[in-house]
Amino acid sequence: MAADSKIKVELACDAQAQLGEGPVWDARDNSLYWVDILSHRVHVHHREEPASDGMIELAPYVSSIVPRRSGGFALTLQDGFYVCDSAGGGLTRLAEVEASVPGNRFNDGKCDPAGRFVAGTMSMNDEPGRGALYSLDAGHAVETLVQDVSISNGLAWSGDGATMYYIDTPTQRVVAFDYDTATGAVANRRVVVEMPTDEGSPDGMTIDAEGMLWIAHWGGWQVSRWDPATGEKLLSVPVPASQVTSCAFGGERLDRLYITTARVGLGEAELAAQPHAGGLFCADVGVRGLPAAEYVG
Repeated sequence: MAADSKIKVELACDAQAQLGEGPVWDARDNSLYWVDILSHRVHVHHREEPASDGMIELAPYVSSIVPRRSGGFALTLQDGFYVCDSAGGGLTRLAEVEASVPGNRFNDGKCDPAGRFVAGTMSMNDEPGRGALYSLDAGHAVETLVQDVSISNGLAWSGDGATMYYIDTPTQRVVAFDYDTATGAVANRRVVVEMPTDEGSPDGMTIDAEGMLWIAHWGGWQVSRWDPATGEKLLSVPVPASQVTSCAFGGERLDRLYITTARVGLGEAELAAQPHAGGLFCADVGVRGLPAAEYVG
């Protein structure tokens, strides 16, 4: 599919992140929060005052951050689910996960429409099938949703909450599950998107108000829009960085798509060709997103 030349991708923050990930728009302060997993940082982007953008040094392998309904944030670090009063405040662990699986860490995570914190794990040595997808409820109990995962990545829920979309990156697929928002249970797994290998690998993901999926292409220089009902690729938006990691809608009207990227593993020549790799980008893609759910625990 040809790229949409009418969509202009702008550099929002030249962060030079090693592994930028997990963007989430926080309506409480109209800011975008995202992480650099390998540099152990949380970044904060203020759209109206980009000069005041900042970053917070945090514990190792912070891989996702979400607003918490009672105030502050919930996060995933290498070994479990945590909360803090502010993005840079003291951390309290709510639940340890995979204590018996050395060499794993958490990766992408988001809240479901009912306010559970859903996040998955992966091997730091690229060992296949060692990860899983977990759900943390309001009482801090952890349930396993999906097992035998290699690189747990993108998550999204349909507007009515009845469908969960999920990416295990090496499969080159997005799968859908029937989702019970009352219990957090998943059922009826099926494939809804197959990404060609010559376009990179599916990484992070979000959903727009029309029910279409937006997928970041690791190694593919783009984000793309897909119809999960047909598996059709609708749109490709080129990004001036090869390792595109995730995307999320933000802005007061949720009408700006924010895109995270990475520079880890790139050689000198590659970095010369993509000097803003690891930056945060944004674009007006002509549709709106859905509000990020808050963790209720």
